[in-house]
Amino acid sequence: MATTLFHDRYLEYDFGPEHPFSPVRQEMAMDLLNALGVPLDPEAPPVATRNDVRRVHSEPFVETVEAASDGTPPPEARSFGLNTGDVPVFEGMDAATRGLVGGTLHGARLIADEEATRVLQFGGGLHHAHRGRASGFCVYNDLSVAIDALREHDLRVAYVDVDVHHGDGVQHLHEEDPGVLTVSLHETGRALFPGTGHIEDIGAGPGRGFALNVPLAPFTESGSYLDAFEHVVPHTLQHFQPDVIVAQCGADAHFSDPLADLLLTTQAYERIFRRLLALADEHAGGRLLCTLGGGYQLDAVSRVWALLALVMLDCEIPDALPGAYRDRWEARLDDPLTPTLHDPEQDFEVDRQSSIETRNRRTSEQALEQVASHWHCA
Repeated sequence: MATTLFHDRYLEYDFGPEHPFSPVRQEMAMDLLNALGVPLDPEAPPVATRNDVRRVHSEPFVETVEAASDGTPPPEARSFGLNTGDVPVFEGMDAATRGLVGGTLHGARLIADEEATRVLQFGGGLHHAHRGRASGFCVYNDLSVAIDALREHDLRVAYVDVDVHHGDGVQHLHEEDPGVLTVSLHETGRALFPGTGHIEDIGAGPGRGFALNVPLAPFTESGSYLDAFEHVVPHTLQHFQPDVIVAQCGADAHFSDPLADLLLTTQAYERIFRRLLALADEHAGGRLLCTLGGGYQLDAVSRVWALLALVMLDCEIPDALPGAYRDRWEARLDDPLTPTLHDPEQDFEVDRQSSIETRNRRTSEQALEQVASHWHCA
């Protein structure tokens, strides 16, 4: 059974009604879990302090976020990745982001203090934020703040990122630390933001060999994705032997997502989440901290994150979505919803699927080859 973290303040991280990174995603997923009768009873974590954020972010960047949080960006905002189409400023931005950081950091502290083993932070996952720059809908990097806190307790951390976009901020913030392993499965940066995460990108300095990237071809289906996951993640964790796994569980690799091109189903996501739990049990004493992340098709993301919660809470997976929930959200969105948690059977009719599968298998093999030589030299 997982400890669940959530507070209504998470919904204040809001770039506006036209922005895809909408708090409606969490609102809808939480409402679905309540409609299903899931005993969430989430714990309300504290807001991160300024000093907490400064664990991984530069003073000039934090000052600029604070200055922009009255809704009026200072002249230097864009040089810090703020006041852009991806990261528009909004009133209360600093406090709202620290609210999300506080949740993920609290989860890390619960694990470090042995007050919890399995934690679901129902927010966060802001993996694109860099030391001195916001990026890709992400202001402060809650994941890196949490990882830094775990490292302060001398815990070895494996970070596993299944968001469709490369977890660039987390990797770069920890790329010189051999006590942090970052593993990212994502659509290739040759086709998708942020354009990084190539197989040759394996860390730096003493951390070289402790970053592993699996850039997958556009239109990768569930079977090929799961094959890459199984080829890379268990073997890497077996070598690294982490004390805790931190996972970013973005839902934007789903086939309906408008911002990317992978073709995962909710069934595939359930398998990924179950494997993360099993791998945490096998390699990290069960210690697992999961956050949310990307995901921009509301029908899909609400079902994916509901499945994440159901799996982490050891609940039975129901078939149908409750009728009252569907009526409520279909009226609000003016769009029909999938009536079941699992997707109907799909036939994507993708040309050259066998060549995509072959390419992905070779990519996963090459990713392991890139880091294995450094393991053997350690």
